[in-house]
Amino acid sequence: MTAGRPLSVRPAGRHALLVELPDAEHTGAFHAELLRRRAAGTLPPVEEIVPGARTVLLDGVPQPEQLARRMAGWDIPARPADDGGVVEIPVRYDGPDLAQVAALWQVGSDEVGALHASYTYRVAFCGFAPGFGYLTGLPARLHLPRRDTPRTRVPAGAVALAGPYSAVYPRATPGGWQLIGTMADPAPLWDLTRDEPALLTPGTRVRFVAESGAS
Repeated sequence: MTAGRPLSVRPAGRHALLVELPDAEHTGAFHAELLRRRAAGTLPPVEEIVPGARTVLLDGVPQPEQLARRMAGWDIPARPADDGGVVEIPVRYDGPDLAQVAALWQVGSDEVGALHASYTYRVAFCGFAPGFGYLTGLPARLHLPRRDTPRTRVPAGAVALAGPYSAVYPRATPGGWQLIGTMADPAPLWDLTRDEPALLTPGTRVRFVAESGAS
């Protein structure tokens, strides 16, 4: 995927590197390659690998200059569509912005849920709040603007859309995304008692399943 395109790598501290990539697709592929090489034992020591929208931060790198030179020669393959584990999230498509989203998508309100649930998403990166995953996978024709006026409180479990992303709010917070549904499963998105607190981690695939009887 990135063959022939040199990576943009710059220092981000004494033992950190920031890799800049052209888009979410390349970022996801590069993040997956880092994890693959780490699992295979071919990646030099790196304590943390943190993907963003178009960047990947590598922290705790004993020899950052050496790693930067090595990465410059990597040939990064495209990430297979079926790579990574899958989390299914049951949803009641009953959100307060359903009618507005339907109008923007030029479909009926009762079609929004089926359309949204027809795609497989991937967690590109996490941020905003613990357990909040930014999910890519919506085609460009379904990308949506944020609300003109953010809400002062979005309930935990709200399924939301903004720009190219889908997301599920892990806890009640202010927010300006379009709300189309509610997570029907009470399993928390963030739980410090689990080995991995976040249910949705970067690279994980996500499928939304319309709950029976939901619009």
